[in-house]
Amino acid sequence: WQLDFCSRPMKDERGKKMWELLICDETRSFEHSEFFPNNRINSVELAKAIDRVFVARGERPRRFKFFRSQMQTIITRACGEVGVNPLPSRRCQTMSRWLDERLETVYKTHPGYDGSAAPNMGFEGGGGPRPLPDALRGESWAFVALPLVGVREEAEQVRANRVFGDLLEIDPTLEDDTLIPGIAVYTRRAAALAGWTKGLELGGISVDFDMGTLLLDTGVSDSWQYARFRQTKELMKEAREWEEVKAAVNGLHFLAIQTDEDAETTDGFWILQD
Repeated sequence: WQLDFCSRPMKDERGKKMWELLICDETRSFEHSEFFPNNRINSVELAKAIDRVFVARGERPRRFKFFRSQMQTIITRACGEVGVNPLPSRRCQTMSRWLDERLETVYKTHPGYDGSAAPNMGFEGGGGPRPLPDALRGESWAFVALPLVGVREEAEQVRANRVFGDLLEIDPTLEDDTLIPGIAVYTRRAAALAGWTKGLELGGISVDFDMGTLLLDTGVSDSWQYARFRQTKELMKEAREWEEVKAAVNGLHFLAIQTDEDAETTDGFWILQD
């Protein structure tokens, strides 16, 4: 499940900022929303609210994904109280879309809406990128692309637990022949590298043109120098085209880990989105 607990751009009848708890599953077949006064913003009250949701649902998740690093202490403590693992993650696109909807349909229509307050809806960055640990480094890599139908085929291997990886919901309006950009990493120890990578909560991959570097975002605020490339005219052009294709599909891209360029199967496959 995914969880968000944060102030909203609204004030109550006392002129105090309103807070809200949102909980949903990845398909939004289940949604829960609950407003909090600003004098109940602590891990104890949050844990009580979460537990009420579990009782009403008659079930509980193994973990909660959340993306707000500034709320990590409160959310982590509350999750500990109710026996659910907290997982800081940028892979909260379902929650992000729900927040975008609520901004238009709920927050802006509230009599206490404060248009001058920052909506505070998006993901948050952290410090600068760090060097990648050797255990997560492949032997070579390449800018690649697959038609959407090929991405879906790889995703089925992940769902069947035949390869390591993680998936995201894909826009159903995209055509099967739409090109999806990706990064392919090649190494003779592909299975081991995919296993190590599975231990990260991947966010997305982007190009730092100034440094000639691929940046890998993980968790809610970590960034890594995933790979480097020579800043030749040809490679810079390829990198720009890769980012342009990614932008054309709303940031959708993938990471594939395999033994070599000719391998017929991958050992790891992650669908990512900026």
